Amino acid sequence: MSETETHSISVNGEHRRVAAGTTIAALVGELGLDPARVAVERNLEIVARSTLGETMVEDGDDYEIVHFVGGG
Repeated sequence: MSETETHSISVNGEHRRVAAGTTIAALVGELGLDPARVAVERNLEIVARSTLGETMVEDGDDYEIVHFVGGG
């Protein structure tokens, strides 16, 4: 039985492993966040929210993810 390929990434300074073929939107979902309410920086570049569902996580990527919280 072959092992599922994974990528080693950093999210907000913490190392994680994710399955190959994971989109940024899926990564955000795994973190318990709503992709519609986050800003994502990948390797020092902002990722357009409209592309999160089609942009793949790559081995070695460095992410900063900020989520927006409502309230007063």
